Amino acid sequence: MIVDDDGDEIGANKASSQIERNMKAMAMLVVVILVIAAYISQLYKLQIKNGDYYRGKSQRVSSHTDTIPAQRGEIFDRNATLPMVVNSDSFVVSLNPAEIPRGYYDTVTSRLSSILGIAKLEIDRKIPEKSRKIYKSIDIKMNVPFSVISNIAENIIDLPGVSWQLKPIRRYVETGSISHVVGYVGDITKEEINMMYNQGYTENMVVGKMGIEKQYDSLLQGTPGSVRKNVDARGRAISNELITTQPQMGKSLVLTIDSRIQELAEKALGNRVGAAVVLKPASGEILAMVSYPYYDQNIFSNDDAAAQYNKLVKSPNNPLLNRVVNAVYPPASTFKTIMTTAALSERVIPPSKKIECSGKVIYGDRTFRCHQRWGHGMLDMRGALAESCDIYYWVLGRDYLGVDRIASYAKEFGLGQSLEVDLPSQAAGFVPTAQWKERKYHVKWLGGDTMNMSIGQGYTLVTPLHIANMMAMVANGGKIYRPHLLKEVRDPATNEVIETIEPSLLHESNIEPSVWRAVQSDLRYVISDGTPQWPMENKVVKVAGKTGTAEVGFVDHWHAWMATFGPYDAAPEDQVVVVVLVEAVNDWDWWSPYATNIIYQGIFANQTYEQAVQALPNVRYYMGELARKVKTNGRRQE
Repeated sequence: MIVDDDGDEIGANKASSQIERNMKAMAMLVVVILVIAAYISQLYKLQIKNGDYYRGKSQRVSSHTDTIPAQRGEIFDRNATLPMVVNSDSFVVSLNPAEIPRGYYDTVTSRLSSILGIAKLEIDRKIPEKSRKIYKSIDIKMNVPFSVISNIAENIIDLPGVSWQLKPIRRYVETGSISHVVGYVGDITKEEINMMYNQGYTENMVVGKMGIEKQYDSLLQGTPGSVRKNVDARGRAISNELITTQPQMGKSLVLTIDSRIQELAEKALGNRVGAAVVLKPASGEILAMVSYPYYDQNIFSNDDAAAQYNKLVKSPNNPLLNRVVNAVYPPASTFKTIMTTAALSERVIPPSKKIECSGKVIYGDRTFRCHQRWGHGMLDMRGALAESCDIYYWVLGRDYLGVDRIASYAKEFGLGQSLEVDLPSQAAGFVPTAQWKERKYHVKWLGGDTMNMSIGQGYTLVTPLHIANMMAMVANGGKIYRPHLLKEVRDPATNEVIETIEPSLLHESNIEPSVWRAVQSDLRYVISDGTPQWPMENKVVKVAGKTGTAEVGFVDHWHAWMATFGPYDAAPEDQVVVVVLVEAVNDWDWWSPYATNIIYQGIFANQTYEQAVQALPNVRYYMGELARKVKTNGRRQE
């Protein structure tokens, strides 16, 4: 570089170099500013914009919450004195596998299995190898007695990771036939969580599986409590500070069931496959609901609940089935109550008009035989109902009413429909029509179909509760109230009534009051002068009702119905409806009317089953005959 004497060239170079340095400094400053801006932006995003999310995530990582299960609400009968269902404290033994020193898992679990009296393989099944490093307590055995807990406590040094806690267990004080009403509880399944997650249900909860326990689970659940503690990333506690929220017990439920009447009906039915139901026609309150066979709900509180359930499922005659609401049967001659109501309401035949019963009637290429093989002779409507004459009602249905009107009146009485009883499931039954048969079988409805339907045979199907509602409608003069099992909801701490279930009108008929009075009178005549006169003889209470014997294909075996209401001369609010069904799988003994009479005697004389039997000579005599195995020679009785 050439420099003049004044140094001009040298100054220019210095200026250029200075500018270059300044530009570099400026670029560095911009970079620094951009980096700082990026940090500030990220800090804003983390702490301001998404601060709540990350703070929550941090808290979840640094804290662990254990649930304190709430006690389920207790369940009482209508008198609300002693509970039928309670909770009892029970110990649950748990194991946290990550707290077991390396290499000692098999030693610890072998000792624990010996103390608990279970196989080591059962523990291994609950704690698979892939989950043995997780700091989480896993329940090993429930219903552990205090003596075993004491043994564990004495050997706790040799049992690292083992702990125990109190856990409320459902105890059913009243068992037997009430099992179908109350139901039972069990651990929530994945399917149930998926269905009820939005309602607050989570894993490890106990939920109702059947009956009232399931129907009103949300009321019985209560509110779980919690214990929160700080933990590290692996779930190990890092402080002794605990934040505890106490659980709140579920609501107490008072049922409409009367325990005394329930026991009375259970003993009256006896060990016969079938059902019995007692309800108040003026309110729909169910006083007794008996289905046999039944089961003991307490078996589902044991470790082998799944095995017990499978055993019940495979048992003969299905003890889990509530026959009052979930089993369907032909209504048989109880259906003649509907036929009589329809004939009187439609005025299709004078009730005094007599029809001859010779014991059989030929229609088409078939011979239809009355249950009285030698015939009843000439009968008017009242006499036909009392004697349950099939030929009279075959003629009435085929020649005077027809299938459409019969079906219409059957539905008027609530048949073929849900009765909206407060249970998780119920059968609607079925009322056939001519159009239904043509659609399903592609054949026309025939006169023979109408004849079968007229005496409650053929395609018509009902539950015992349908027949009870049918009788309630007659007793009420055209009204049916929704049958229900819940009477009150109460606060578990104060016993204050929170909600009372009021009668709810399910259906009201437009049939004239004079028709209902005539049907009531005719049903009373059935008991006083008809086929059940002997077994239903009772000096305490006057009863009205109808028998029924459903043919189901067995030789010398039938479903036997007795559908009644009484006292006949009382107001509906003072009456009860009693329906008893004995299935054809039992040895034939026509027990339904005798069982019904025992129930009435017990209710209105305030007697136990044993006292009621002693007060009814005809019942005692028949029971003696049954004991001597005197049979009916295969003749169908009505």
